[in-house]
Amino acid sequence: MNRVPPHRADRPVRAGIPEHGRVPRYYAVKAELFDLVENLGEGTVLPSERELAERFSVSRVTLRQAVSELVLEGKLLRRQGSGTFVAPPKLVQPLSLVSYTEGMRRQGVEPNRTVITVEELGADEGLARDLVLEPGDPIVHLERVLLADDERIGLESTYLSLGRFPDLLEKLDPAGSLYACLTERLGVRFAEAEERVETVLATPREALLIGTNPALPMLLLHRVSYDVDGHPIERARSLYRGDRFSFVARLHADR
Repeated sequence: MNRVPPHRADRPVRAGIPEHGRVPRYYAVKAELFDLVENLGEGTVLPSERELAERFSVSRVTLRQAVSELVLEGKLLRRQGSGTFVAPPKLVQPLSLVSYTEGMRRQGVEPNRTVITVEELGADEGLARDLVLEPGDPIVHLERVLLADDERIGLESTYLSLGRFPDLLEKLDPAGSLYACLTERLGVRFAEAEERVETVLATPREALLIGTNPALPMLLLHRVSYDVDGHPIERARSLYRGDRFSFVARLHADR
């Protein structure tokens, strides 16, 4: 099998296959299989392993490796006892001062949260630096599993100064929107944020809470948000499933 899929601007040139054509067999199968997946459409069950192995003239071991990579990339979805299906499109969250709730609802998805931890802690040195506090100052830690249409897709930890928001826990619905509470009930005006994105693997605890494979790549966001006076509001650590989530940002030239 030496056919190279047609070039598309949203995919790697020549499907990632170099001109000399010498690539692992499973990768060539993966490129062909991805074309098949796109033609099948969301929610369609993949043909049997035996049928696909015969179709691509490869062993089942080679086919499984190709399928496994497409599962990790979020193109396919395995359901135990049911088979392998074409996955739905990834959810897209803007890299902007938009709450998780608003970002999901813009896509017609119902957001929700499962509360894991609500606690008061003393700020460590890094947290004190980011929130302009003294080490040991009281802070609120809010940890929640993020859901989209009841599907677990992420885990978020948010830290806020208890001195600045002494009645936060009284006014906040822990399963609701933190940003809505801060703006509508506490009068906070968000102005800007500094955000860093990286890829990581989930810890065993995180994988258990999100309900995912520890080997699945995750997208990790670190954010510090500021108000209109330049004072820090929160520090957040948000972990998202790499197979179900992506981010988008609109960039502007410096003036």
